[in-house]
Amino acid sequence: MQVSPSLHPSQFIFSHQALPPSTTPARTQQMMHSTPSTHDAEAPGEDVIQQIPGTIHLVDLEGTMRAKHAKGARQDIVLVPEPSSDPDDPLNWSPARKALSTTCMCVYTLMVGIASAAIYSVLLPISEATGLTLADLNAGTGYMFLAFGWGCLFWQPLALQYGKRPVYLISILATMGIQVWAPYTTSNGQWIANKVLQGFFGAPIESLCEISVTDIYFQHERGTYIALYALLLAGSNFLAPVLAGFIADGQGWQWVLYWCAIFCAMGFIFLFFFMEETNYTRQVIHGIGSDSPKSSTPGRVPSKNEKSAPTPDVEPADPMPVIIRRRTTYLDKIKLVRTADLRQPVRLVGMIKRPLIYLTFPVIAYAGFSYGSNLVWFNVLNGTASLILSGEPYNFPAWAVGLSYISPLVGVALGSVYTGVFGDWLVLQLARRNKGVLEAEHRLWLFLPSLLLIPFGLILWGVGAAQQIYWFGCVFAMGVIAATNTIGLQLSVSYCIDSYKELSGEAMVTVILVRNTMSFAIGYGLTPWVTNMGLQNAFIVAAFVGMAQCSTFFLLTRYGKGLREKSVGRYGYYREQMASSGLAH
Repeated sequence: MQVSPSLHPSQFIFSHQALPPSTTPARTQQMMHSTPSTHDAEAPGEDVIQQIPGTIHLVDLEGTMRAKHAKGARQDIVLVPEPSSDPDDPLNWSPARKALSTTCMCVYTLMVGIASAAIYSVLLPISEATGLTLADLNAGTGYMFLAFGWGCLFWQPLALQYGKRPVYLISILATMGIQVWAPYTTSNGQWIANKVLQGFFGAPIESLCEISVTDIYFQHERGTYIALYALLLAGSNFLAPVLAGFIADGQGWQWVLYWCAIFCAMGFIFLFFFMEETNYTRQVIHGIGSDSPKSSTPGRVPSKNEKSAPTPDVEPADPMPVIIRRRTTYLDKIKLVRTADLRQPVRLVGMIKRPLIYLTFPVIAYAGFSYGSNLVWFNVLNGTASLILSGEPYNFPAWAVGLSYISPLVGVALGSVYTGVFGDWLVLQLARRNKGVLEAEHRLWLFLPSLLLIPFGLILWGVGAAQQIYWFGCVFAMGVIAATNTIGLQLSVSYCIDSYKELSGEAMVTVILVRNTMSFAIGYGLTPWVTNMGLQNAFIVAAFVGMAQCSTFFLLTRYGKGLREKSVGRYGYYREQMASSGLAH
């Protein structure tokens, strides 16, 4: 461990080498909590502000923080995390280079997402052609989504260890082959095997794309680009049935799957030539909670007449070695695996175990619950759309049911703009009102509209259909439900990442495990629930359940920071594990 003489004890710098045997995690935590008594007397509690994960000094209101700032009109915004001096650090990439990387992530999400949802509008012709029942087909898609979640335990560690680029390429290529095979499945066993493999190989779409965003964008930018990911993930699921309906009418249901394979092939070629690796191992990681910059005291800027807190007695550190990196060429960028990644010690076992351990972090568990409970209404919508719109009094043909999914597309777009562009603006305003300090819970206030929109959308959809309202009311309700689904997706993911940035590569797996297990479970109960209770009663219950679920964000805005504060020691321990393994990117 090396300590800079100009830093407060809570800003110890950890190298990527393992800590000496004498420095235990408990001792490290004790050292991080130590603060000069004179400073404690002046501002009790303020000096530990940056020790809490998810609490960062984002806005330099007085212009006195010694840290890198944004340029242009946002010069008071501190760049979090602080970029290195390496031009190949993804945080330092040019806007064009970042835009290309983001485009590649979007192409992957769109192609794999369409392949996962295209069969929704052609299940009946598949059943008639193969002899498989609708129950068999729906069970297969249920297993697919379960594999989408648990497959992350395999792919996420590989991506963090050996690179995200090869994992994306393998995923989209395998999805292409599985789509070619799907029309030839003739038994229930083959169908389930096809769907399980599709979920397993498509799992990176669930947890890896969010981390690709955090690799190249700063804290104050992430909301917009995670919202873009949410738009494409949710949007692809609503766009696919629209396209599939017309393809099935014109070319037959088999071509729905063939076109998915063609789209994946086009995506693979694009990614192979343009996707760049975003894994980047930083030489130092600032101390607990310091996604934040180096100010003279943690989380607090001294006034002009105030003396700085005394520096503890520590030996001056040797200067950190300057790492000179050769600029990467185009051929370097499109290597399947980088030599440096292959030389790292293999830490896969720890990366598989830790996402399960993170279930004991209340904030991470809440993010998974929030994501999963919002996704439930997406499943409810898909599971009842054909039943409602194809039946009396609407009698929509298959192509019209597909066209009705344009409404959810509009809802997804509006939800993404709200949580992304508006969301980033809102959290900056809240940080400025909070003396420049951003709390991870600030973004949760964006759930407020969902408190009304979730019950409104569900009642309009289910009760409206039971009362046979005009068809536009039902289609409008589809858009409202889709918007709340997108809001829940983006805010849940962002809350997890904002709270535990250095653990987010693995913590996102925890979130997806919770989310997809909930999604799998609701799939079994949905049809009996609606059948036994009837549309009206079932959706009245759903409306109040949805409102209660959404209102849990109030608990986190009240107690979330305290929960994060209590996790400081464990967060530091697992963060050091990742750093010493060379996995903190």
